[in-house]
Amino acid sequence: MIVSKKVKVKDLEFDCRVSGEGNTELVILLHGFPETSIMWTGIMHQLATLGFYCVAPDMRGYSKGACPIGVKYYSMDLLSTDITDIANALGTDRFHLIGHDWGAAIGWHLVFNNSERILSWTALSIPHTGAFARAYKNDPVQKKKSRYIGFFLLPILPEIILSRNDFKIFRRLWKHASPEALDDYLSVFSNKPCLTGALNYYRANLRSRKRQHIGDVETPTLFIWGKKDLAVGEAAARGTERYMKGDYTFLALEGGHWLMRSNFDEVQLAVVNHLQKYI
Repeated sequence: MIVSKKVKVKDLEFDCRVSGEGNTELVILLHGFPETSIMWTGIMHQLATLGFYCVAPDMRGYSKGACPIGVKYYSMDLLSTDITDIANALGTDRFHLIGHDWGAAIGWHLVFNNSERILSWTALSIPHTGAFARAYKNDPVQKKKSRYIGFFLLPILPEIILSRNDFKIFRRLWKHASPEALDDYLSVFSNKPCLTGALNYYRANLRSRKRQHIGDVETPTLFIWGKKDLAVGEAAARGTERYMKGDYTFLALEGGHWLMRSNFDEVQLAVVNHLQKYI
């Protein structure tokens, strides 16, 4: 069973979905854009039956009680610190980490800077940020796939365009989402501060002068990428291996960016096997 829980961190309060018993190994699951923690409910059920305690927060900008106003409040340092603070609030020193899209980007930084706290790391869709940066600079395919980023860096206009016609653009991305998930996504993004908060991830971190670089990763890592990913090309995905200095598994699936919808069974099997190796 999945229940709602509010986790207070400093002056922020995160809405979280929780499954499992709090005295077992913690798994923190980080969603991406434009989704919420509801994307994880299917796999949380399975992990809880296997004895894990799963906590999936609606992250900074997505939780109404954790939606500060201003681009400066969405830096990678703050986004990463939120996760360790949530673990601290739950009374846990070490935990497993799973992330998709922006949740994966945050996870890579968290794993690099806090390796002693991460038992295992699973990234979906987004490669090591160093590999992505190299591909973004040198690979024509990745440059083409990343053209949307420049639009998200603009002030105000993205909010106007994305919210038009009852979020028609987002609805195309969510076309395979369940009615429950669709309602949850709309409840978040129809709140203007939350939509701006979500877009501020791009504005705070993807301008060239603000990009943070990370190095080699020793944490046991599973990286799952879809060969038809609309945002991440093969050069970035396969380039991740050069940064992996610990146990590393790369899984390329016949799917796109939204792997939890298009390839759920394959992803769940790989994640379960990965976590159980590092209990």
